[in-house]
Amino acid sequence: MPSDADNEGKERKGADVVPVDDGKSWEGPLSQLRAQQALVRSPNLEDPGYARQKANKKLWVRERVALLLDKETFNEVGSITGQPIYDKATGKLVSFVPANMVTGWGKLDGRKVFITADDFSVRGGHADGGIMNKPIYGEGLARRARVPLIRLLDGSSGGGSVATYLSMGATYIPGMNILSNSLDALSVIPVASALLGPVVGLAAAKAAISHFSVMVKGLSQLFAAGPPVVRQATFEDLSKQELGGWTIHAANGTVDNVASSEEDAFRQIRAFLSYLPSSVFALPPVVPSSDPVNRREEELLDIMPRRRASPYDVRRLINLIVDEASFFEIGPYWGRSIVTGFARLAGRPVGVLSSDCKVNGGAIDAMGAQKTTKFVTLCSHFGLPILNLVDQPGFAIGSVAERMATIRHGASAMAALYHTTVPIYTAILRRAFGVAGCAFADPENGKGVRVAWPSGDWGSLPLEGGVEAAYKRQLDAAESPEAREALMAELLDKFEDVRSPQKTANKFGVEEIIDPRDTRPLWVEHVYENVLPQLVVYKQATVIGDSPAPGRGYKL
Repeated sequence: MPSDADNEGKERKGADVVPVDDGKSWEGPLSQLRAQQALVRSPNLEDPGYARQKANKKLWVRERVALLLDKETFNEVGSITGQPIYDKATGKLVSFVPANMVTGWGKLDGRKVFITADDFSVRGGHADGGIMNKPIYGEGLARRARVPLIRLLDGSSGGGSVATYLSMGATYIPGMNILSNSLDALSVIPVASALLGPVVGLAAAKAAISHFSVMVKGLSQLFAAGPPVVRQATFEDLSKQELGGWTIHAANGTVDNVASSEEDAFRQIRAFLSYLPSSVFALPPVVPSSDPVNRREEELLDIMPRRRASPYDVRRLINLIVDEASFFEIGPYWGRSIVTGFARLAGRPVGVLSSDCKVNGGAIDAMGAQKTTKFVTLCSHFGLPILNLVDQPGFAIGSVAERMATIRHGASAMAALYHTTVPIYTAILRRAFGVAGCAFADPENGKGVRVAWPSGDWGSLPLEGGVEAAYKRQLDAAESPEAREALMAELLDKFEDVRSPQKTANKFGVEEIIDPRDTRPLWVEHVYENVLPQLVVYKQATVIGDSPAPGRGYKL
């Protein structure tokens, strides 16, 4: 028995005029082509699928494409992919069932991109409403053309439906061909995905196989399988939001950012791509900047409290250093002890890596380590130099940290920083302690550019805890708590002089201590002219044709 969805998105009504083919010119066939295109590109207001899309306050697929791309730049690929239905007696085109994905070229801020957009109004985006080769071809085409790929996900993005079995007369073994182009694209071009509805199965995998993903509050959800399948398998009775809403996946890092509306999601994709080259074979795009390179912000002199335990606003600090209004944060809801994002210095894109002392004191936990690894990999792959602002007290400790495998994920972050091929400009703002401190404060093993602020405080252990450990016997032998406290104060006072960053600089343990107002680094111009071009040449040498060499694919 057909499901209720079988009638959704089925028919776009045809015109009453039958295109005439006189057998002489090509105007007849072209008229037939235009008639099919007109049907596909015009919504059927009576269609249940379209009506449901609007009732859920969602844009129709072609409205999304028009809102995202520069005006009148969309050039469709596969414009009449679908099933035309003709009246057998008159030959009139009476209706059209379009494929549930729209693909094509367009421009974003004047730069060429390729877009694949799910049409949820046709069978909820499932495979039985689609033409499987269309998205596969589109993603491969974007990679070969070396232009950014943008996915607008809504539904299963051509994923499986049991209804397909009946039309095929058999079941089938799932093939990797549906995702091979997606994985190959990651190695060559930027891939950004917007989640604009319930994103399930294949579409959920595509969302994760992206360099950047954004979901819309209250509108989108993500899950491997939806509530009906979950109810059958695990007996959990959950709504879509409870199973895979933004509060879940923005907090666990499955998606990067959250948007307030579809328009905001498109704005964020525009912003993300504006910092990246069109492919790994080009330099990141430089834009004119009116922000003076030598700007000195007086606020930086006082933003770091003299009392070491006092917090400060790291995002305010970042914005005072980079070009005005250029900081675009990535992943603000997960791994929150680490702050990552893109910015510009003198119009040149850079990655920004720092920590937030207001979250667990800035100590890096398992999620923060994963976030670091993902971000450093992204910057390294697309040739963005990294502005590394260090205030790192060390790895998170305690039973929860151990259960979350913090040190294992931390090791991955250390490896990503150590093996990155892009230049890193390190400024030690305050703390750099222990193994995590060395990974962030000396990521290139003494080969990179590094400075420190006069608030720098470093060592193998934080001094207070280190004194407790090193002088435990003497402290425990104190006659009273008051005597113990007095001895502790005396010991700390002895160490206070040697912990000054100037003492370290005297021994060239830190290369330079700078005025915080001079942090706006000048190195970025040099690396864009003298270092990054060589990295682009290297990328060209390690890619065979339009695909990465074996073992050199993008590491998620």
